[in-house]
Amino acid sequence: MSAALKKSSSNGSDKSVTTEEQHAKISEIRKLIGPLPEKLAIYCSDAALTRYLRARNWNVKKATKMLKETLKWRAEYKPEEIRWEEVAHEAETGKIYRSNYIDKHGRTVLVMRPSCQNTKSTKGQIRYLVYCMENAILNLPPDKEQMVWLIDFNGYNLSHTSVKVTRETAHILQDHYPERLGLAILYNPPKFFEPFWKVVKPFLEPKTQNKVKFVYSDDPNGKKIMEELFDMEKLETAFGGNDDSGFNISKYAERMREDDKRMPAFWTRGNPQSAEPPVDLNSLDLNSDSDASDNGKVDSSPSHVSDSETLSPSESVIVTKGSDNDSTEVH
Repeated sequence: MSAALKKSSSNGSDKSVTTEEQHAKISEIRKLIGPLPEKLAIYCSDAALTRYLRARNWNVKKATKMLKETLKWRAEYKPEEIRWEEVAHEAETGKIYRSNYIDKHGRTVLVMRPSCQNTKSTKGQIRYLVYCMENAILNLPPDKEQMVWLIDFNGYNLSHTSVKVTRETAHILQDHYPERLGLAILYNPPKFFEPFWKVVKPFLEPKTQNKVKFVYSDDPNGKKIMEELFDMEKLETAFGGNDDSGFNISKYAERMREDDKRMPAFWTRGNPQSAEPPVDLNSLDLNSDSDASDNGKVDSSPSHVSDSETLSPSESVIVTKGSDNDSTEVH
């Protein structure tokens, strides 16, 4: 736990909390949650609880509420059970994929191309986004918790934006993947995207805003940013690098099928899955009744979101326009 706790205070925007206080808050969350079946307890490591605490500025009750909602979501939606064959059709154009390179900090990189949307189903698009998030986490090194998003705006236009898909995306990222995004690079966003960003930016916490970087290929500073973060020999030419191999769906499918084989062991820490019966949600105290604030002074206004929603505005670009009649809430 010490490693996770040390990293938790690395963000200058975090509330100042001593290691002893962090231990105490993690223990308090465990008491508030109570005993959990093995299938849910695996998602409550010390590192995971620390992420939820950071996302709620170390407010125990708010972090507990957030965690309970995620546990209920995972029990019902079962994101770790999504497999490549179910979502492969969403990936055909390379609209979202895990790159075969990492950044210089060892973080997994997800590449996103808003203009490559190829489906109309909001439900399917969200399902694929969740699959990509789970796959990115699966491939994080043991000492890393966050990933990088590289968003290529080439070919983007306003028709790719959907408020309904944005809401679905924000819900998933904000509530169920807190503190998983380390950096988001918006590469060559068009000028007409800037007013949209200005509207959204005030609704994001300062630490969230700091994780979003606008990078332009014709700007020397942009090139410097990319060179500092990536091995340019491995980085794709679309982002100013030297690798011109491009996205190949056949090769990517092979990688994903191999990753799918590793997923069960990842979520059981290498132990065989027990014959535990399905989780009975009615028997668990997963009611989100922890709205009251504890001693941590946290702005409870819904206008501020955790950094897990960092790219919800641009994700409205990333997970592009779906059928209005096909939108379903994911809880």
